[in-house]
Amino acid sequence: MSIGFVFLVVLALGGLAYWLGRQRGMAFAVAGGARVGAVHSRPQYHGAFVAIMALLPAFLVLAIWAVMGEGLVAREVLSGLPAGAVGDSDLERSAFLSEVRGLVRGDYAAAFNPSAEGAASAWKLASARYGLLFASASLALGLMGGLWAWTRLKPDFRARTRVERFMMILLVVASLVAILTTFGIVASLVFESFRFFQMVSPIEFLFGTQWSPQTAIRADQVGSSGAFGAVPLFWGTIFIGAIIAMIVAIPLGLMTAIYLTQYAAPAFRKVAKPVLEVLAGVPTVVYGFFAALTVAPAVRDFAISIGISNASSESALAAGLVMGVMIIPFVSSMADDALTAVPASMRDGSLAMGATPSETIRKVMIPAALPGIVGGVLLAVSRAIGETMIVVMAAGLAANLTANPFNSVTTVTAQIVALLTGDQEFDSAKTLSAFALGLVLFLVTLALNIYALAVVKKYREAYD
Repeated sequence: MSIGFVFLVVLALGGLAYWLGRQRGMAFAVAGGARVGAVHSRPQYHGAFVAIMALLPAFLVLAIWAVMGEGLVAREVLSGLPAGAVGDSDLERSAFLSEVRGLVRGDYAAAFNPSAEGAASAWKLASARYGLLFASASLALGLMGGLWAWTRLKPDFRARTRVERFMMILLVVASLVAILTTFGIVASLVFESFRFFQMVSPIEFLFGTQWSPQTAIRADQVGSSGAFGAVPLFWGTIFIGAIIAMIVAIPLGLMTAIYLTQYAAPAFRKVAKPVLEVLAGVPTVVYGFFAALTVAPAVRDFAISIGISNASSESALAAGLVMGVMIIPFVSSMADDALTAVPASMRDGSLAMGATPSETIRKVMIPAALPGIVGGVLLAVSRAIGETMIVVMAAGLAANLTANPFNSVTTVTAQIVALLTGDQEFDSAKTLSAFALGLVLFLVTLALNIYALAVVKKYREAYD
């Protein structure tokens, strides 16, 4: 019995519990008549209380099944094997269990280990048995919880208080999960970066100009000492995401927002704004294909036509242009909302004083909407800095420290993907350098956010 099927059954049980509780609450309301205070809570709160008490224990059992079920099955399968069938090391047991799972899923036609065929049959039996056990426990506890809650319902029962308290606890737990996840991400970055800086000097990493992390496994191999100077990566990230892309996105996005809010007819704005925001929903790999197959060759042909013979087929300019087009909706939407939120009295007052529409936009509307515009630009910069697919497909992976937009460069995110792709050992400087790059990227983004908040606070005080 699959966990997905049981999940749907539990959801159906919750719906039935809600209906039964609501019906009982409606009966209380009818019996109470018009007397004030005869029934404490409305029928939907009675139904919600019964549904919560039915779903909570059932989902708890399903969560335990999802986390521990496979481990219990694997332990039973290994305990049933004869001595010597599987090696004593954790690596050998892991490889054997991986082969058994592949046989169970049908990924492998035959087994390499002679014991894997029998273990696969035992895995299926144990999985079915544990699945039936957990499913029965989930449904039984759900029924018991729903029945107990249904018997508690009375006209004066404070169902609304219980439901609201549960929702408050749920919101607090969700907030704690988000906060703890953030702390966990930061802690993992700091811990792994500390391990990296024990192998490589922070000065070399932050100020070195040579990036070649391909270290060898043995000291006698060629290239046993890699170079971890990350300046070319930082420059590539800034060059593509914060310079070229912003040169494209900020003017186009801001002018688009100004036209749609100040000059366009309402009918045209109603159509143009959603069409423009479709750009934000296009997958980045599609932009990458467009950049690699269309924009990059065009940029290279243009460079050759103006006498630049060493132009690369993968260039910073191609990636930056496409990335700028991709983030135009972030700038335009935020600027549009900010300009729309400016009080009409400010615009009307400027026009009444004799200012032209363009002067009003430049000297009144844009300064008043600057916090929202800055927020949109910040969002666009963060999106550009974190982009990977366009860089990999259109700018390449060469860590070049160059200001020539027709040359190939790379970014921090592209290198993180390259370093962590495939089987890696997390005790080498090559792999740990990805965490150091991530930590630097996190700190830069944090600094951008702090600066943007300072700008927003300054202008809010001026225009509130």
